[in-house]
Amino acid sequence: MSLILGSGSPRRLELLAVLGLTPDAVRPPDIDEAPHKDELPRAYVERITRAKALAVEAAPDDVVLAADTTVAAGRRILGKPADADEARAFLRLLGGRRHRVYTGVAVRLGDRLSVRVVESRVKMKRLSDLELEAYIATDDWRGKAGGYSIQGPAGAFIPWISGSHSAIMGLPLAETAQLLQGAGCPVWRL
Repeated sequence: MSLILGSGSPRRLELLAVLGLTPDAVRPPDIDEAPHKDELPRAYVERITRAKALAVEAAPDDVVLAADTTVAAGRRILGKPADADEARAFLRLLGGRRHRVYTGVAVRLGDRLSVRVVESRVKMKRLSDLELEAYIATDDWRGKAGGYSIQGPAGAFIPWISGSHSAIMGLPLAETAQLLQGAGCPVWRL
């Protein structure tokens, strides 16, 4: 049995290591991540997570782990910003209010697929122009849902969370361990 990570995220590799796991292969799937018209954030994350797990090439006895994270301001899905201007717009929208972070995790073994979606709530402080421009200059926003990562410099802008810190980072550890063990993949291998 091999463990295949269907993600190119270095953060997810780090979080798997917390569980004592190193994937045997890393195969980021190439899927269309565009939201459907009027799609709600939770449904979007579940659909994308499921699609990622199914798109990864694997042998029938391989365990595939895939995940997806999105930030939502109300019903609005904030994906990865296309450029610095969109990152600024996202951060202005999120500043001074609470928002939700949805992270889906899927484990596939053969034809069996299990998916969980974890919802966390985050409050970001309202950013001054100086803070916003300094953060944009770090380039930490690139490739990050909502234009920030809680484990990076933007962590200084987050005074409150409710839910799973690891899910906000990109992989809910409790749910991931449960799904992997359910698929027969031992966690904390020696």
